[in-house]
Amino acid sequence: MASSLALPSTSTKSSSLCQSFVPKRTHQPSFVSCERSEPVNGKPRVPIINDGTLPKFLQAKRLENAVSRNNSRLKIFTGTANPSLSQEIAWYMGFDLGKVNIKRFADGEIYVQLQESVRGCDVYLIQSTCPPANENLMELLVMIDACRRASAKTITAVIPYFGYARADRKLQTQGRESIGAKLVANLITEAGADRVLACDLHSGQSMGYFDIPVDHVYCQVMNLIGDVKGKVAVMVDDMIDTAGTIAKGAALLHQEGAREVYACCTHAVFSPPAIERLSSGLFQEVIVTNTIPAMEKNYFPQLTVLSVANLLGETIWRVHDDCSVSSIFQ
Repeated sequence: MASSLALPSTSTKSSSLCQSFVPKRTHQPSFVSCERSEPVNGKPRVPIINDGTLPKFLQAKRLENAVSRNNSRLKIFTGTANPSLSQEIAWYMGFDLGKVNIKRFADGEIYVQLQESVRGCDVYLIQSTCPPANENLMELLVMIDACRRASAKTITAVIPYFGYARADRKLQTQGRESIGAKLVANLITEAGADRVLACDLHSGQSMGYFDIPVDHVYCQVMNLIGDVKGKVAVMVDDMIDTAGTIAKGAALLHQEGAREVYACCTHAVFSPPAIERLSSGLFQEVIVTNTIPAMEKNYFPQLTVLSVANLLGETIWRVHDDCSVSSIFQ
């Protein structure tokens, strides 16, 4: 269920969610913008944030000199689910992505070969289990197995979007159901992962399904209940799939007199007919992150995409150097 909060009736832009931030890294990407962009030839450019900007809860004063940055024997590899996010994370950390050969045979089987040594290294595998969920999950498992057989010291599965997270319990009114979240947790553990880093899980109980440490990166929402007439309403959820729930909520807020309605979510699954609902005029702006890669066919004028690369990159540093992760959010 989406959460909502009412704000004073002032002009709100996506840039107000971000502040200038330039981390001390050796490599800088070529683009730093989170401003709204006008459509070009009918196709809107989707802005992101990376090294130049960062959400307010990650302030520079909290990151300066906080981690010792011991980059010895640290390797980062990406799967095929979201290579652009993996590249941004590597840029933030000042690394090059590790070389890996991933291919699919004619019958759909997945082949993975690491093309550099990981013996004695702390390996971080970045792979969302977004659609096609089964294919991306199997690719992650094969990558973990390849690293384990190559004598990696530790293997951390960095999963920006954790598929099957909604299958986290049996419904009280039904029986004979599987709990997919627990099954996937077992598969990742048995494949050889030593740790999991996930972003905004659907429910906190999913962390308990793992028998290995889980670092859960998320944002907390303040819920304000009251009169929304003449106010700006912001609806927040962990994911938008078909957008049915959030669209109904937006329609209700407009009926109650909300001046503008904004939608914010971490994971943009965008299954049909989500685009039609989100671009129907109910929302002034729809703000999502790039835990799932944005497909060009899913672009619409109100869409803004923010990058979580800085957040995940900083978390990887802290895990690698045995520093506190929770201090990022304090």
